[in-house]
Amino acid sequence: MAIKVKDAGASALKFVQRAGAAGKDYQDGVAAAGPLWASQTAAAQDTWAEAIQGAVANNRFQKGVVKAGPAKYSTNASGKGAQRYPSGVQSAGPAWSAGTQPYLTVIANTNLPPRRPKGDPGNIQRVSVLAAALRAAKMAQ
Repeated sequence: MAIKVKDAGASALKFVQRAGAAGKDYQDGVAAAGPLWASQTAAAQDTWAEAIQGAVANNRFQKGVVKAGPAKYSTNASGKGAQRYPSGVQSAGPAWSAGTQPYLTVIANTNLPPRRPKGDPGNIQRVSVLAAALRAAKMAQ
């Protein structure tokens, strides 16, 4: 006997209506979930690595991009993305500052070789010194 299912349109409508009304439930559910999320997510390192390797082996990233297509990206980025971007950036300000400060400190404390005349290959050494210092800071995290 076949399994009886609702059509996708009716299910999508129900999903949107119910999820749209569940904001407070969502907020209550995640409010104190941080410690459990952190411990269980960190413990899932091996599962994550295995899943990533499986995705790489099966070319799932590219397949997902091709399946979504450029129109979905453009529509969602110019619609939802444009609406959410300003508030997302505003709420991320403190985290951006905290994440950026260590690198600004590295830049401020890095001694560069002297500047050479414009076009001198020695100027690339200045870039190399700064790139190495920033990479070392990144890898130390």
